[in-house]
Amino acid sequence: MTQDIHASDRHAPTSGRGPDRRTVLRGAVLGAAAPLIPATAASASATVGRGRGGDRTVARSVSFRWLGTSGWRIDVDGRTVLFDPYLTRFVTGLYDSGLDPRTELTTNPAVVDAHIGRPDVVLVSHSHWDHLSDVPYIAKTTGARVIGTETTYHLLTALGVDPGQISVVKGGEVLDLGTITVEVVPSLHSRNKNCSYFAPGTLTAPPRTVPTTIADLPEGDTLAFQITLGEHGPSAFLMGASDFSERAVRGLSPDLAMIAVPAESGTTYRYVPRLLNALGSPEVVVPVHWDNFELPLSDPPVPDPGMDLDAFLAQVGKASAASRIVVPDYRTVYDGDMRPVSP
Repeated sequence: MTQDIHASDRHAPTSGRGPDRRTVLRGAVLGAAAPLIPATAASASATVGRGRGGDRTVARSVSFRWLGTSGWRIDVDGRTVLFDPYLTRFVTGLYDSGLDPRTELTTNPAVVDAHIGRPDVVLVSHSHWDHLSDVPYIAKTTGARVIGTETTYHLLTALGVDPGQISVVKGGEVLDLGTITVEVVPSLHSRNKNCSYFAPGTLTAPPRTVPTTIADLPEGDTLAFQITLGEHGPSAFLMGASDFSERAVRGLSPDLAMIAVPAESGTTYRYVPRLLNALGSPEVVVPVHWDNFELPLSDPPVPDPGMDLDAFLAQVGKASAASRIVVPDYRTVYDGDMRPVSP
């Protein structure tokens, strides 16, 4: 196993953590951040690498930018796809006095606009605030199509998004978006030591009132996505929470796997080895959803105190020794093989 380390603060202490301030949320894997990268940053061009079927030609122009938490901006041949783009990072009290479910939903347009480009598609794994709360603004200002669950649909329409922009999926769909193929994967949300998590529930109709607080955004079932960029890849598996359906992911065999780091109090049985085995030991594993999302975007990523990133990396190395590990940071642009691109 080899590791590419790009998070400048990734070796922040993982021991000596204070009391668990997140009992109500443990396993809900929350967060967000955004890379301070210009929209015109360079990307890979006509890269050739080793893929699942031998030599593969990466799409002429592919780049990945980590948006913090589980979020990604993916650019391919002039098109932009966003996954779980939560960028505003408003304070909920989660890391201080305790989570306040009455925290008002807030979007900072200047922050969001600086990092999203002109997206064609927004993929949403589930409807908790750290995945969904910036999506209404993005959809309304860019016209991007949003793909998500029925709960996501009802929440977005209540928040003023044109229903015609939203595609409801359940898992199992394979969507041909031209130069991009999106496979929708039924998935699961992580749980805490009590096998529960924050704001469960689904919506089968619009909410009675317009959502205004983080408690107004229930999980609403969880999806993962596998996105293939261009005719010959690469393919990337994208997760929004640290649990999964083993039967649903088996055989996907992505080139890149963006895997959510579990909370230390999580209850998913043998999460890392089961997932990597089902995915067929991806060439590259990228840990996500491990950062403290209530710190300024200008700072390097700082690990969530309720998660042990080093222990996760050790588990990946043991379960899939041939996989290359890339710990992402906010400012780096990566090519289709998850190698840093020179500015």
